[in-house]
Amino acid sequence: MRMSTAQRRARLGVRHLLAEQGGSVEEAAEAVVALHGTDPATVFLSAAARAGSKGPEPMERALYEDRTLVRMTGMRRTIFVVPRALAPVVHHSSALAVAVKERKLLTRHFEEGGGFDGEWISRVEGKVLEALRLHGEATAATLGTLVPELREQLVYAAGKPYEARQGVGTRLLFLMAAEGLIVRQGRPSGSWISGQHRWALAPEMPLMAVRDARAELVRRWLAAYGPGTEADLKWWTGWSLGDVRKALAAVGATEVELEDGPAGYVLPGDVEADEPEPWAAFLPALDPTPMGWQQRDWYLPQAHRAELFDRSGNVGPTVWWNGAVVGGWGQRADGEVVWRLLEDVGSDARQAVERAAEGVTAWLDGVTVTPRFRTPLERALR
Repeated sequence: MRMSTAQRRARLGVRHLLAEQGGSVEEAAEAVVALHGTDPATVFLSAAARAGSKGPEPMERALYEDRTLVRMTGMRRTIFVVPRALAPVVHHSSALAVAVKERKLLTRHFEEGGGFDGEWISRVEGKVLEALRLHGEATAATLGTLVPELREQLVYAAGKPYEARQGVGTRLLFLMAAEGLIVRQGRPSGSWISGQHRWALAPEMPLMAVRDARAELVRRWLAAYGPGTEADLKWWTGWSLGDVRKALAAVGATEVELEDGPAGYVLPGDVEADEPEPWAAFLPALDPTPMGWQQRDWYLPQAHRAELFDRSGNVGPTVWWNGAVVGGWGQRADGEVVWRLLEDVGSDARQAVERAAEGVTAWLDGVTVTPRFRTPLERALR
């Protein structure tokens, strides 16, 4: 079986709910498996680009009231917002392995940089859990008052030119979240763009075998992103190549020939052609669609990458036309949405892009969002 670049772009538009907006923020998250949550604003703007919501309220309700979406540590040590039913899959397939590595590294750093051993770490963790049991939700700053040990400082690379200090709380709370002990579930201090989330005790996580969790995550990824290569899945999950291959075999993935590059994989029988109407979209920095594959040439020309990515590989705000990245966008200091096309897409496409710009302007309603990771084009437009 063979799949062309045009077919892949059409599938992307339909399956990621970009060709036709509508539905709930929960459906928007489900469509891309997980929303990237490192930058708080990305969660809201990514969902809005797919659900067509009229403001941040639906996402706030899903995160902080109905709890149908969960913010958690997941693949590649990254923070994601996932549908509640998917949380055990992400936890057992990815987060626990991250936690094992993090605890080993953290224990070494704590001993070298502050003289704090494993017994001290366990004691402080116990105090954090007890504080949350007594007080419910609390910000990291509040926890630092309730558990003063969290305010201790660590020294990294002592005596070297790149010597740095970091608070104990930053690393320890991250580890406890990865282990499923605590969760960022409370409404943040400030507006929807704030990253000062409140911590709470995590609900009990259903047990799941690692192999089953990995197979289910790959099944969902293939349904949303397939066809994808082994390299794409290895990068997206953060697993070893062996683990990726086992999960592909577990779901019976079918190999397909791609127009350019190595073979890709889809779910059994999932080779139907999607034919959406022409569409344009404004996606935020770190959106899951541009970050969904390691091999991106089929939707993101090499010539555009220097403008749209930072030096660490984080994508900035992108402008899309029919399944391909054609430009970028940003906001000026007064909140005005501005954009630039990086190629000639024709008058029809330009008009569609203008309408998409009007849509994101109306949704933002005067709020200015500065991406956490700045890219050359976004800086220039600002």
